[in-house]
Amino acid sequence: MREKSDNRSGSGAATLLLCAFLGASPAIAQEMTTSLVNIHQGSWLSDRARGLGTGGYELQNGTWVSFNRWYRSTWIDLHVDFLTQLTENNGILWGVGTGEEGEKYRIAPSLKLGFLTQTHPNPNSTLSLSVISTFGGNLTERPCVADYGDLGTYSVNCRLAAGETAPEETLKYLVNATPERLRLWFNYRVTF
Repeated sequence: MREKSDNRSGSGAATLLLCAFLGASPAIAQEMTTSLVNIHQGSWLSDRARGLGTGGYELQNGTWVSFNRWYRSTWIDLHVDFLTQLTENNGILWGVGTGEEGEKYRIAPSLKLGFLTQTHPNPNSTLSLSVISTFGGNLTERPCVADYGDLGTYSVNCRLAAGETAPEETLKYLVNATPERLRLWFNYRVTF
């Protein structure tokens, strides 16, 4: 949270929208401030998608097929997080993730919503608690269609198509991962 100040002008449309969502009056909106607290690109899911791009296989005619082109994107998942201060010691944490997409995978857009509260056990210390939930943001891998000649055409896991696993069995190894859904954070800070 912020140090106490006389500059509590609100933050425009985002604050009014949050007030409407919370059912608060416009007068309370004038007391709230919204701050950018974090902006970053990429996540462990982006890293995992990139990791799926290692390797490749050789087609029957000797042509090398690299996984790399299937698991890269021109845009990496961007996350922007905000804190809207409701009172001196309470606030709403919220944010969005843009998602990303490659030829054979997708990270869905995400929404983050949470609450932060703090107390001061003594003048030199702060005890804070935050709870944050993430909605959306799943990483899903897409299948390929593989032609096995006389054996037929199958929907398969692209990375396992040239292996010894039966084509229809490869689908159960498609990646379907979720971001961290709930984060509970306690912090105790003492200043000297």
